[in-house]
Amino acid sequence: MPYLPFFIARRYLFAKKSHNVINIISAISVAGMAVGTAALVIILSVYNGFDSIVKTSLSDMDPDIMVTPSKGKTFVPEGEAFDWLYDNESILSMSSVLEDNVYLSYSGRNGIAIAKGVDEVYMEESPISKDIIEGKFEFHKGDIPLAVVGSQVAYEMGISPRFIAGIEMYFPSADRPFSLSNPAASLESVKVFPSGIYNIESSTDNNVVIVPLAQMRELLGLEKEVSGLELRIDSTLTPKAQKKLLAQIADKMGPEYKVKDRYQQNESLYKMMRYEKASVYLILLFVIIIIAFNIFSSLSMLMIEKEEDTLTLQFLGAKESTTRHIFILEGWMISLLGMLIGLVCGILIVLAQQYFGIVKMPGSFSISAYPVILEWSDILLTAVSVAAIGYFIAWLPTAKRK
Repeated sequence: MPYLPFFIARRYLFAKKSHNVINIISAISVAGMAVGTAALVIILSVYNGFDSIVKTSLSDMDPDIMVTPSKGKTFVPEGEAFDWLYDNESILSMSSVLEDNVYLSYSGRNGIAIAKGVDEVYMEESPISKDIIEGKFEFHKGDIPLAVVGSQVAYEMGISPRFIAGIEMYFPSADRPFSLSNPAASLESVKVFPSGIYNIESSTDNNVVIVPLAQMRELLGLEKEVSGLELRIDSTLTPKAQKKLLAQIADKMGPEYKVKDRYQQNESLYKMMRYEKASVYLILLFVIIIIAFNIFSSLSMLMIEKEEDTLTLQFLGAKESTTRHIFILEGWMISLLGMLIGLVCGILIVLAQQYFGIVKMPGSFSISAYPVILEWSDILLTAVSVAAIGYFIAWLPTAKRK
């Protein structure tokens, strides 16, 4: 024989009530839970899509692993630890970079930017080459040094690879004292010519100019020093293997260096993205809680209507906890029915958008349709949360029967 409370609750769920308003409220409860659940699945999937785009864009500028000095701004990449990095098979490439804030001058316009000097390895293997929107990704034309400029820097200063004007970069000289009478004499300068403009992500495009490492060292008055090493690792490594490699590199480099993965390089950004997703999840969950109170209303009315049935069951020997459990299951089944409908609808909508791009992005973006990514962890979280809310709301009107 089926479990008695479940058997009776299932009959109550689908049986026609004597008061039609109970049917209406129950139907509204199911529909509301379905809409809320579907909205939760869809919104979380949209956030996953936008997060993926941001992370992919940042990966073009940020390496898999970054090595920087713990103290000071520069170091010389020589010694056993660096030889070990060169020989490690899991590290596909290692490029030296030298970054600092510089003053720019171009055709009468001035500004401040981050100049990033890069070596030949970076020039050959950087994924930024595919993000060029004007010109070419190159750094030398014969003996002439070239620069690749972020789109916002180019827009604000009117920089274009089609013009022959050069970009003057200035930096305070380390050898000459500052002169109030002639400040320009206290500055080092180098001249590069724009070869291309790239477009990745606003915080990167705004202030980064990529130049050859030799010109950057000349500007800063350095010889072999770099400000960081950018490592790109084998993409086939599992997350566990990547963490192990990161720990090995940190151990080899010692406390004199900071070793950061892509998440640690942009920790504040990734935290903000997680907090935004969590905030939206909690807001939608609160909406579902409000919707679920329809179940409270319909269940309270059903308990009044079925009071005679309850007394009959108790006269036949059913315990009070058994009759109470019938109504808890009845209310919970209403929420679970709505949840299942919502999950199916939400998943189908997300998959349709993912494969067919039905809803288009307004304006001019690099993507034509709203990005969505369906993650089963979100589905499980949604199901557990909605089921827990449904059970709690179903328990409330039966609590007084204890």
